[in-house]
Amino acid sequence: MLEDLALKLESALKKVRGQGKLTESNISDTLREIRRIFLDADVNFKVTKDFIEEVKTKALGKEVLSSITPGQLITKIIYDELVHVLGGNQSELKINGSGITSILISGLQGSGKTTFSAKLANKLKDNQRKILLVAADVYRPAAIKQLQTLGKQVNISVFSIEEKNAIKVVKDSMQHAKENNFNTVIIDTAGRLHVDEEMMNEIEHIKNIVMPTETLFVVDAMTGQDAVNSAKIFNDRLNFDGVVLTKLDGDARGGAALSIRSVVGKPIKFISNGEKLSQLEAFYPERLASRILGKGDVISLVEKVQENFEEIEADKLEQKIRKNEFDFEDFLAQIKAIKKMGSLSSLIGMLPGVGNQVKNLKVDDNALVKTEAIINSMTYLERKKPKILNGGRRMRIARGSGTSIQEVNRLIKQFSEMQKMMKQFSKKGFGGSSLKNFKFN
Repeated sequence: MLEDLALKLESALKKVRGQGKLTESNISDTLREIRRIFLDADVNFKVTKDFIEEVKTKALGKEVLSSITPGQLITKIIYDELVHVLGGNQSELKINGSGITSILISGLQGSGKTTFSAKLANKLKDNQRKILLVAADVYRPAAIKQLQTLGKQVNISVFSIEEKNAIKVVKDSMQHAKENNFNTVIIDTAGRLHVDEEMMNEIEHIKNIVMPTETLFVVDAMTGQDAVNSAKIFNDRLNFDGVVLTKLDGDARGGAALSIRSVVGKPIKFISNGEKLSQLEAFYPERLASRILGKGDVISLVEKVQENFEEIEADKLEQKIRKNEFDFEDFLAQIKAIKKMGSLSSLIGMLPGVGNQVKNLKVDDNALVKTEAIINSMTYLERKKPKILNGGRRMRIARGSGTSIQEVNRLIKQFSEMQKMMKQFSKKGFGGSSLKNFKFN
């Protein structure tokens, strides 16, 4: 996500890191480069201009302390200004405490509204909400079927009727929600262009009927300033409550993310950075600012770990490692948990200082799939007792997994080396390294 922007900013900041002090000259040189980087990334011109002026004013008025370098100081100033531009603080989704929480999803065609609706339902489901997804896109072929399929994947009810009238669909869905004790309704509307007056009138009418707790505007982050301009026009008509940035795992240059809060005046509430229905994150300005500056996002990474590793299971795993009993069955469970957390490349991007270094390396997200296939081709006894894996068994596993005998041998060798390393850890003690000790309040 935004790796290219982060890499260019890192390069620009290197020029002042070797300086003995901050001067108007080296500050201007650095900010001139940052201005060019922002405009190349399709950041709004006025947002860029204001950003550069603010950083320059603060940098010239700061005295470099003996404990920090000029590079550290200007990086901190830029970080603070990025956080400000991105919204300052996290903006949470509003929940109606006494009645139905209704969430109206709006946006342009192809922005990812239907997938986001299912992702949001999946996220809210974990908060013990009884959710109803509403298929109010009556125009796009297969839109209703798509939402029904996604709803089934996350075990969420989907309301739809054989009716080409979106307003009637929404009215009937709200009545259905009341009669069946749903406390959360997510309405997936049709994608529309802001120049289509009839469609814009329709969604305004839907909003007036529902009086939603939240109206969210979903925008494709890869469309840059076009997304920001559309958001402004939609906001003038709908006065939405927040923005959702989708496809941040694609070739997003960063323009939409860095511009939309300042131009529209509405907070970014969620970011979506993958195809999986679990890949939806609440938006934290300080975390994205940290990633843009190549400092990683350890908090989000640990939160992903906590979501996918139950504390009881983590304790059991730690005990097995202590006793040197970690086997292929345990390894398979860990692979499945890691796959739930997202792609390997997205996880690597959260590590401080690592994302930029591996930018040009090919991270093979299919490596885990191949490993899983090999382990799945083993019998339960073979997974529990890898030492019995002789030549004949390995040949059978290779055939069953569609891999070569060399790949099977390589995995078994790597697993054996990992067991030895774990044995060393068990002798030295874990200290504070177990998963259950990671807590962020």
